Amino acid sequence: MFGIGMPELVIIMVLALIVIGPQKLPELAKSLGKGLGEFKKATDDFQRSVQVETKGEEQKEQQPTVTSSVPEHATTIGPVEYDTVDKQEAVNKPPTIPDMIKINAV
Repeated sequence: MFGIGMPELVIIMVLALIVIGPQKLPELAKSLGKGLGEFKKATDDFQRSVQVETKGEEQKEQQPTVTSSVPEHATTIGPVEYDTVDKQEAVNKPPTIPDMIKINAV
């Protein structure tokens, strides 16, 4: 523990008791403990965020790039022809089974 042994720690505690006094020492110890706890929490959050960032960078580096093996002329689509249906008729009349077969066959 930072090269401080038990005798040195006792001397520091006695000096703190003399300098600060018995009434203020518990308050000081409490605030010091809270401060150390907040510092530990902040360092843990910082470490966690650094780990998340490094994992994200590693995953981006490991992802393979996707290239297309399809020739460029094969990816174009020609004009598509659809059966023309009267729009008003399609709105007013629900489709029948033969109409659905005709639509799926196209």
